[in-house]
Amino acid sequence: MPRVGVLALQGDVREHVAMLERLGADVVRVRRPEEFAAVDGLVIPGGESSVIDKLTRIFSLAEPIREAIGRGMPMFGTCAGLIMLADRLVDAIDGQQTFGGLDVTVRRNAFGRQVDSFEGQVQVPALGEDPVHAAFIRGPVVEKVGPDATVLAALDDGSVVAVEQGSLLGISFHPEISGESRFHERFLRRVAAQG
Repeated sequence: MPRVGVLALQGDVREHVAMLERLGADVVRVRRPEEFAAVDGLVIPGGESSVIDKLTRIFSLAEPIREAIGRGMPMFGTCAGLIMLADRLVDAIDGQQTFGGLDVTVRRNAFGRQVDSFEGQVQVPALGEDPVHAAFIRGPVVEKVGPDATVLAALDDGSVVAVEQGSLLGISFHPEISGESRFHERFLRRVAAQG
């Protein structure tokens, strides 16, 4: 199995590591550029996107990640990770930056506050007929999808919650919390194909 990283500066790192290890991946917790240089793909976990942004700049990871996106390294972002992969943000804090790569406009905290979190079934045709059990925790929504990105899933009201573009995958929810492994499996297949 490929060696993959989980960006381990903030957020639900442990849950992603556990999921990936359960699927047989060799997992590295990425906190420094040298750790990032040793992986073939990266998971950007949920957490607080503005904090992830600041910490990746402080720890000199933001530019290496942007460069790797440009080279086509597979990356999978959940919740705040989707925000970090978006080219455009709505409701960003002053000075907030993203890594970019997904031709989408994302709204932070689109589902409201922590108390507005919810779980539900989401149809993701690319993953098969069985719906995905999704946990939304202050999740973002993709408000606009550019021509280079593909919608993988939307809620009944039309809110786009999963997108893909080349080697990048971004979703609004937390499969690592609900035990849903198919997105991680899709990511690992993409990493293996690049190897």
